[in-house]
Amino acid sequence: MSFKNKQNRRFIAEWEPQSAVMIAWPHEQTDWAYMLDEVEKCYINVAKAILQKENLIIITENSERVEKLIGNNHPFKVKYAQFPTNDTWCRDFGAITIENNDKLAICDFKFNAWGGKFNWDLDNNITPQMNEHGFFECDVENCQNFILEGGSIETDGKGTLLVTSQCLLTPTRNPHMNKEQIESYLCDTLGVGKVLWLDYGAFAGDDTDSHIDTLARIAINDSIIYAGCDDENDEHYAELKKMEEQLSTFKTIDGVPFKLYKLPFPNAIYDEDGERLPATYANYLIGNGVVWVPTYNQPENDKKALKVIQSVFEGYEVVGIDCTALIKQHGSLHCITMQFPKNVIKGL
Repeated sequence: MSFKNKQNRRFIAEWEPQSAVMIAWPHEQTDWAYMLDEVEKCYINVAKAILQKENLIIITENSERVEKLIGNNHPFKVKYAQFPTNDTWCRDFGAITIENNDKLAICDFKFNAWGGKFNWDLDNNITPQMNEHGFFECDVENCQNFILEGGSIETDGKGTLLVTSQCLLTPTRNPHMNKEQIESYLCDTLGVGKVLWLDYGAFAGDDTDSHIDTLARIAINDSIIYAGCDDENDEHYAELKKMEEQLSTFKTIDGVPFKLYKLPFPNAIYDEDGERLPATYANYLIGNGVVWVPTYNQPENDKKALKVIQSVFEGYEVVGIDCTALIKQHGSLHCITMQFPKNVIKGL
């Protein structure tokens, strides 16, 4: 039985039936400009992979061009949303879906580019524009009084929420609220009854202040799939070991200990300036009967990651997608996508 809070709300798990996945196409005004050809190849592969399993929404101001790039012969539908964007991180500016009194509802939280690190005005306006143009089957709730990114929250759909202290307690997000007030707001608004605060875990090169979707993911059957590091000489070893130890103490709202599954750690990837990039296999995307997993041209590690995720998601198809291009802008597959549950998007 799924938990519902006193407002009769419930935060929907990512693996529940979906109507579509959303992406935002890179363009010359985004930070992808210097490597646009390379990243577009990745986006084409992502789009085609998603369209093998479910519908796709693409935010772009040039739908004709994108349609030529991805073609129109797919098992599922493409719906274009022709709005301007600052960048392409749909996970963090995209709408978050809950149940409210057994009806679906969209929560439109404020996005401020991870504490004002980049421009964000256009991205923050995507959900209102989608609503104005009739994309949603359900009501949209204005939650712009609270800054929250989709990549910073994980749920089992049964009342448990997993977050990181480093992200949600940064003074550049909701400085007027303390930890207890933030937790209370999340419980009331998302419809959860237990918030698990992860106090450890960070990646070099991460712009998000340790989003949970790069570190540890709640999965089906009371599981957590997490980023591990076995190399004692790696700069991440001590921090991820502490994270692993804390995860082992976590329980669901029903008091059930989570089953832990450790992902391999990608070999270090650096940019042209010698800065380490935050590559992680935890940044996978769950769809209808499928899990799409970022890979990094590291055959042994990639294979191990796919095997771990397959062991948890029995009966799902597990598909690797090369996300080496995405990591150059400090994100990966989950970061560029947002799923919408069934019956949320009109016509899909």
